[in-house]
Amino acid sequence: MIVVTTPTGQIGQEVVRILLDANRSVRVIARDPDMLPRPMLDRVNVIQGSHGDSAIVERALTDADTLFWVAPPDMKQTPEQAYVEFTRPAADVIRRLGGKRVVSVTGIGRGTAWADRAGLVTASMKMDDLLASSAAAFRALAMPSFMENFTRQAGVVKDQGVMTGTMDPDRKVPWTSTRDLAAVAAQLLRDGAWTGNDELSVLGPDVLSLAEIALLMSEAAGRDVRYQQIPFDTLKAQFLKRGASESFAQGYVDMYRAKNEGMDNTAVTRRAEHTPTGFREWCNLILQPMLLN
Repeated sequence: MIVVTTPTGQIGQEVVRILLDANRSVRVIARDPDMLPRPMLDRVNVIQGSHGDSAIVERALTDADTLFWVAPPDMKQTPEQAYVEFTRPAADVIRRLGGKRVVSVTGIGRGTAWADRAGLVTASMKMDDLLASSAAAFRALAMPSFMENFTRQAGVVKDQGVMTGTMDPDRKVPWTSTRDLAAVAAQLLRDGAWTGNDELSVLGPDVLSLAEIALLMSEAAGRDVRYQQIPFDTLKAQFLKRGASESFAQGYVDMYRAKNEGMDNTAVTRRAEHTPTGFREWCNLILQPMLLN
């Protein structure tokens, strides 16, 4: 039995789909199971509730072998609360039950000069340390920025031919698609042979600047798309407007500042899994339909 958290999210839902296609037994923890596609809901065992609740996690894990863990980024909390304190009850259950294997999603940056000042990434690595100390075997899947983040700007790209970000336009960084990360996670969840604690960087084949990404978006959109760099203060104001706490908004700023200074590039020298989906392929598959319809 494999337990999957955040099964209604981009990564979690894809993990569930891959596991079901492989005929594995899947249990999900979900606040609102009705958000799952009906064919998927009919094939999984559901524990309704929050995986921040120790009683819910214990019910899910009692007869299960493996756990896929994602901390939902609650912007109303501090980063420490959203990642570490949310995870602490589950870590206590995992330690008490014993013998569990855990796969988590985290940020890339461990072992770099930015590790203790990268906002949300720093909090996610503290979460991993907590899980690693409680699980019999643990893998942290460390990702750079997701390609899917650009879907949030599809409307502006379509209407105005502009996409924005805080990164210097010529700073080349790695990217990952959520479906590729989910595939790596599902493979680990299916494979019962690994032991010990480790971190695995999950990297797509491309290292691209936002200026280069704008050119690829132009191809997909059939029109010129330009990249506009915005100040970090503007980014923070955007998150505050969306309801983020002061601390969480600052966590985003600190994360993107570290990325802009080279954190992701330095971190990729660690053990890595290179995945197949390039940005042009992702653009044609995911972003282009949003831009042309």
